[in-house]
Amino acid sequence: MAKKPSRKKSLNVLFENCFKKNWDRPALSNYNQNTLYYKDVARQIAKLHLFFEACGIKPGDRIAVCSKNQVNWCLSYLAAMTYGAVVVPILHEFQPANLRHLVTHSEARILFLGDNIWANMADMDLPGVEVVVKLTDFSVVRSINPDAPAAMEGLEEAMNKRYPGGFEKEHIQYYVDQPEQLALISYTSGTSGFSKGVMIPYRALLSNVQFAHEAEPQMDCNSRMVSMLPTAHMYGMIFEFLFEMTIGAHVFFLTRLPSPKVILEAMNSVKPDTIIAVPLVIEKIYKSMLVPFISKKRIKLMLNLPVLDKVVKNKIRENLIQAFGGKFGEVIIGGAPFNREAEAFFKRINFPFTIGYGMTECAPIITYVHWDKTKLYSCGKAAPRMKIKIDSDDPKRIPGEVLVKGDNVFLGYYKNEMATKDSFVDGWFRTGDMGIIDGDGYLYLKGRCKSMILGPSGQNIYPEEIESILNNMPYVVESLVVEDDFKLIALVYPDFEQAQEDGLDRDQLMEKLKEDMQMTNLELDQYCKLSSVEIVDQEFEKTPKRSIKRYLYQRGVNA
Repeated sequence: MAKKPSRKKSLNVLFENCFKKNWDRPALSNYNQNTLYYKDVARQIAKLHLFFEACGIKPGDRIAVCSKNQVNWCLSYLAAMTYGAVVVPILHEFQPANLRHLVTHSEARILFLGDNIWANMADMDLPGVEVVVKLTDFSVVRSINPDAPAAMEGLEEAMNKRYPGGFEKEHIQYYVDQPEQLALISYTSGTSGFSKGVMIPYRALLSNVQFAHEAEPQMDCNSRMVSMLPTAHMYGMIFEFLFEMTIGAHVFFLTRLPSPKVILEAMNSVKPDTIIAVPLVIEKIYKSMLVPFISKKRIKLMLNLPVLDKVVKNKIRENLIQAFGGKFGEVIIGGAPFNREAEAFFKRINFPFTIGYGMTECAPIITYVHWDKTKLYSCGKAAPRMKIKIDSDDPKRIPGEVLVKGDNVFLGYYKNEMATKDSFVDGWFRTGDMGIIDGDGYLYLKGRCKSMILGPSGQNIYPEEIESILNNMPYVVESLVVEDDFKLIALVYPDFEQAQEDGLDRDQLMEKLKEDMQMTNLELDQYCKLSSVEIVDQEFEKTPKRSIKRYLYQRGVNA
C-alpha cells in the first residue's frame, strides 16, 4: 500500500490553509488597478482546475506561463501548482523563437501567454501545445483540443454545477505534494549563451519559503509587498509572491518598467514591510538621488567633520528610508554583484540593507544574514538547511569555486544528463562562482569561473571587481572588461546625454575616460591593470535578469 503524502511537508497545503484563514483579506493587486481577495484567488483557482480537468490534464503534466508581472500570471501559476501540474514559468523577455523552443522542450500541454507575446507568436507552430490561453481575459486563442474552448467559456456554469451552494473556503482541497516531487522547470537566462531547464523539487521551494518565514518573522497577514522583480525568476517568485501567499500578505505588482521614479512612487504609496531588489535598481536610486547631493562641496565638507558627519548621515538615512515607504524592516539585495561604492556608502549611513546570494538551481537562496549582522562586501553566511565550502587549499585567502549542498539544491537539468553530471562533485553542487570564506563563515564572491581571466604569470583576474571600480567613474553607465592578446580592455557604455550637457564631444569624452582609466589603474595590482578603454555605442546586451551576456563580447584568446 502506497504511503500517504504528508500534509505537514506540503507547500500546497500551506497555500490551502492560508487561503482559508485569510478568506476576506486582500491578496493580489495590479498597482493602481484591480485587487483580488484571497477568496477571489481561491475561486479562480477552482475554475482553472475545472478547465484542466476538461482538457484532460493530469498531475505531472507541464503547464507553461509567460507574461509580464500581473495578477493573472499568479492565478495561472497557483492553479497549475495546486492541481499537481509541473509549472514552467518563462521570462517574457525571451525572443519568440527562444520562447517557442523552451515551451516545446518542456513538453508543455497548456500555455498561458500575455497579449503582446501572443501577438508575436500567433503565426508560429507550437508542437505539443494543445491549448493557448490569453492571460488578459483567460480566453482560448488556439486549441487542438476540441473540448477546451467550450470548457473555458462554460466555467461559470461548471462552477455552479460543482458547487451548487456557492464556492466556499471549506471546498478548498489542493494536491498534496511530496518533497522530492518535481514542482517546476525554470529556464535559466543564459549568460553563457543557452538556457537550461532547472528541475526544482517541492523540497527546495518549501525550504526557501521556510527561510523567508525565519528571516522576516515580522511579516504576517497585515504585511504589504511591492513586486518589481520578474515573477518568472526564482528570486522574485519566492520572495515577492509564493512566501506572501503562505502568510496572507498583500502583493502589489508594478506591471511596468521599474524605473526609480515608478519604484519610489509605489513604495511611498504601498509602504511595504520588506523590500526585495536587484543591485541595478538600488544603484540607479543611489546615482539619481544621492550622488548629486553628496557631491556638493558643502556636503562633502560636512561629511568630513566628526559632529556634522553624524548629523548629515542620519538625515540622508532617514530621507532614504522615508523614500522607500518608511515601514520596511530591511532591503534585501541579490541577483548580481552590488556596486562597491554604493554598498560602502549605504553601510556608512547604517541603511538597513543586506546582500544575499543565490541561484536558480537553489530556488534561489544560498547565503543571507540580517542587515544588522552584515559585513562589508560579503553576501552573508549559509542559509538554513544549506552548507557551503570553497574548492581551494586555503579557502580563507585563495579563491575557489563555491560548492553548496542542502535542501534548496535542484534535482538536475531537464533532458540534460551531461550538464547535470558536470554540475555535481561528490554530492556538492558546483555553482560556477569563485569566492573565499572567512573564519566566521561569511562568503565573499570574486566572480564567475567562466569570466575569470588568467593573468600573464598565472594570476586569477576577476573582471567583475575591476568593473565595479570603472562603474563609479564619471560618465560610465556600465562597463565590461575583456582580454585581447593578453591585455585587458575596458569596454564602456557612457552617458552620452550627460557628456553632451557638459559640453563634451565624443573625442573629449574619450580623453576623459582615458584619464579616469589611469586613475582606476592606481587602485589595481600590476597584473590586472587596464591597457586601454573603448566606447560602446549601445547598452550591452543582457539576459532577462539584467546580467550582461559576456560571451557576446569575448575577444582574442578567450573568444
